[in-house]
Amino acid sequence: VQLQASGGGLVQAGGSLRLSCAASGRTFRRYTMGWFRQAPGKDREFVAGISWSSSNTVYVDSLKGRFTISRDNADNTVYLQMNSLKPEDTAVYYCAASLIADTTQRSQDYIYWGPGTQVTVSS
Repeated sequence: VQLQASGGGLVQAGGSLRLSCAASGRTFRRYTMGWFRQAPGKDREFVAGISWSSSNTVYVDSLKGRFTISRDNADNTVYLQMNSLKPEDTAVYYCAASLIADTTQRSQDYIYWGPGTQVTVSS
C-alpha cells in the first residue's frame, strides 16, 4: 500500500489542523493505521493509532484530549485532527500502516510509511 499525507502547514499556537493520509489499494481496511512525528533533532515518536474497524484508538499520553485519530475505510483515508496546537507540536508528521491486528505504538510494527507532511506552529 502507498500512503500520502497532506494537510500540514503553518499555524499559530492555539490553532487547529487536520491531517489526511490517503492510501492506495483495496486492502486499506486490513491495516491498523498510525501517525508518528519527528521534530528537528529528536527521535520519531508515536502520536496515535487506530484499528481497522475504528473500534480501538490509542494516543501518546501527552496528546490525549488535543489530537483525534479517525479513518474512513470507504475512502481509504485516515485523519489526525489536531487542536490547541503548541510550538512543541512542530514536526514532520508521518502516517503508517501495520498488519498488527490491534493498535500498536511500536514503529517497528508498521510496514508502510508515507513521506510525511510538515506542521509548523508559531508562538
